[in-house]
Amino acid sequence: MRRILEEHSQEVRLVLKNYPYRYRDFARIAAQAALAAGDQEKYWEMHDILLERSPMLDRASLVKYAGDLGLDLDRFEKDLDSPKHQDLIDGDIKLAESLDIYNTPTFFINGRKVVGNAPYEYLKKVVQEELKNAGSPKALPCGECHLHAPVSDAGGMRAAR
Repeated sequence: MRRILEEHSQEVRLVLKNYPYRYRDFARIAAQAALAAGDQEKYWEMHDILLERSPMLDRASLVKYAGDLGLDLDRFEKDLDSPKHQDLIDGDIKLAESLDIYNTPTFFINGRKVVGNAPYEYLKKVVQEELKNAGSPKALPCGECHLHAPVSDAGGMRAAR
């Protein structure tokens, strides 16, 4: 996805939603950790660490990862333990369930659903097809997303809510 976003930085936007798998230990607190890191402009760095170091996603590990990223640990722990991101995560879960999403990642490319870790060539093909046919973009399945400032702008990736 990073490569797609770099190659099509003017045409493609990534809107990220949280869908912590209910049967996986620590999935929800990992989502909270990523958002808490995002509050300190380190969303993607935490995201990458969580993927690399999974399944070690217990609270103590998350705090260690935040330290590794140079985050303000007092602020990170306060944000991690607060209900600050709960409504956002709950809303994202309800949206995923309403769209019958059962796997992560799931992408909607101009309304076209792509499930799972699709290879770059396939994603590129879908993006190119959708860009070619994008006289007027299709509505996102979630309607107008609750957007706010980008979580991060690391490595050419923009993530918005």
